[in-house]
Amino acid sequence: MEGILKVMVMKKLIIILTGFMMLSSFSNGQLIDEVITSLKSGKADQLSSLFDNTIEIALPESNNSYSKNQATAVIKDFFILHQVKNFEVLHKGENGGSQFCIGMLYTKNGTFRTTIYIKQKADKKVVQEIRFELN
Repeated sequence: MEGILKVMVMKKLIIILTGFMMLSSFSNGQLIDEVITSLKSGKADQLSSLFDNTIEIALPESNNSYSKNQATAVIKDFFILHQVKNFEVLHKGENGGSQFCIGMLYTKNGTFRTTIYIKQKADKKVVQEIRFELN
């Protein structure tokens, strides 16, 4: 009887651990999905709400680190100058606890290969770098 009880407890433990792992992988993908949605819609405020306190932004004409407030203004200006039509994900993944996404940002003035880097910071994930390269 004791052996059957141990097996039942082990099965429940495996089910619970599997559930936690599934929930963890779901929450890990949420931020990257929010970034993708923001890029598709061209909403700078929505995108910048996901930024770290300082973020590196690379544009065709400049590359700099900005505070969150400065970065918001830079992205707003970029989206005004290059009205977004769509964003297509080419690849996304994880590497050493960091996430990344590579895609094509289609705008009224051209197409930009876009790379986003996300890192875990304390208890949340934040966008630490975003690059727009004219294609």
